[in-house]
Amino acid sequence: MKVTPKSLLTLIFINVFYFGFSQVELKGKIVDFTQLLPLENASIYVKNTTIGTVSNSDGKFVLLVPPEFAKDTLVISSIGFKSYKVPVEEFDNSMDVFLEEDIASLDEIVVVAETRPKTGNDIVLRALERLPKNLPDSAYIQKGFLRHKERNTREFKWLIESAITVYDSGFASNSDEYLKVNVDEVRKSYDLRDVDSIFSYVAYSNRNFNRARLKPTDVNRNDVSTEQLVRAIKWNDTRVNGLQNLFQGKLNLLRNSTDPKALFGENILDKHQFQLDTILVNNDRKIYKIKISKGFDFVGLDTKGIYNEGFEAKGWLYIYYDNYAIKKIEYELVAASKNQKIRSKRLFGTQTNHKLVINYIEYNDKMYPNYIYYETPKLVNVGLKVQGKISEEEIDRYNKEERYYNTIQEILFSEIILNKEEIDASLNKEWDMDIFSPKPYNRTFWRNYNVLLESEEDEKLIQDLSKRASLFKD
Repeated sequence: MKVTPKSLLTLIFINVFYFGFSQVELKGKIVDFTQLLPLENASIYVKNTTIGTVSNSDGKFVLLVPPEFAKDTLVISSIGFKSYKVPVEEFDNSMDVFLEEDIASLDEIVVVAETRPKTGNDIVLRALERLPKNLPDSAYIQKGFLRHKERNTREFKWLIESAITVYDSGFASNSDEYLKVNVDEVRKSYDLRDVDSIFSYVAYSNRNFNRARLKPTDVNRNDVSTEQLVRAIKWNDTRVNGLQNLFQGKLNLLRNSTDPKALFGENILDKHQFQLDTILVNNDRKIYKIKISKGFDFVGLDTKGIYNEGFEAKGWLYIYYDNYAIKKIEYELVAASKNQKIRSKRLFGTQTNHKLVINYIEYNDKMYPNYIYYETPKLVNVGLKVQGKISEEEIDRYNKEERYYNTIQEILFSEIILNKEEIDASLNKEWDMDIFSPKPYNRTFWRNYNVLLESEEDEKLIQDLSKRASLFKD
């Protein structure tokens, strides 16, 4: 092919245009310098922006940075470690990042001149008092990436990856009325679960039809159509794992702390006790590490149609020493009452019903949610249904691996919008928080969108799921 001056200029223009607007890809592995172990959930972000991600269970990450931030500072930090800082354009993708431990002295809290809370309970109460100042007090929009996965002990059964938008009018408003979620795009949607949940069908029937209450033992599987089961399962998916519960329910611990029955509300010390463990350092700032333990009463979530009561709380809170802003929450609810212990063992095979992690990022002197991890068990099949003889070994395997699924939802927020005109324009569109509705794949959209990096184990399982889903679809 003959190259003319005009075609050469066109080729140069295309290359300049492409590379000028392509993202800078940063990737690497973060390691504990002392123990030489990968650091999970470390923060990787561009300073003074909301462009960032977190490391996976292997300590690895991938971050796409727009070229205009190439000379800005990349910060890699983890609570209890010294931060690593380097210009974005100088980051070396081929080298691991080693973080050194950084711990402050616990004795410092008793020698300062000012009056400060000295017990875990008092520190937490002070942090809750400061929520109106530390959390956003005006409307904002966040854009992020959601990964919803469901698996048994051997393999993935269900995977959804979506881009979402969250609108919130501010801390003082009621989240039921003034917090909205929209699913913008879908990246992956594979569903290979067996359609066989009489439990969901019974719950659906009891909640939606005005008739005598059913029990699973009242229902013959052969009398229920596949269409009826699918409708019931979708209904159950939404009420148990829908985004509405995660954002508007009790587990949004700080945002919804002003609700009358909030877990972190006025009566927080009835159901929780807090013990100061130590003082750590996070990105050159001291931070309290506070242990969460059970209180005098059981914790409950008031989930409609589900007995989500009778728990005790455990976990950790990380609170900045200087302004009492809560940086991170690690929160678990474990079956504690007699009824909940029996129910959890019988239905889920575990006593830990809820695991929650929320990281916050400081932006314009306010703390915004940056990363959310939520895990809960789920009953899929209420019993073994087979024809012919089956061995005890097969029965045992079925009950452990096919009866209970584990559901995990992860959300990474990578953009905060505070501009009123942009917010108002977004509010004029229709909002739909149904993550289970299929949408067409938009390759152009996802090319430059930050997503969470899968762990090596998850990546293999996802690849296997995608192959089996393709075969199933064909």
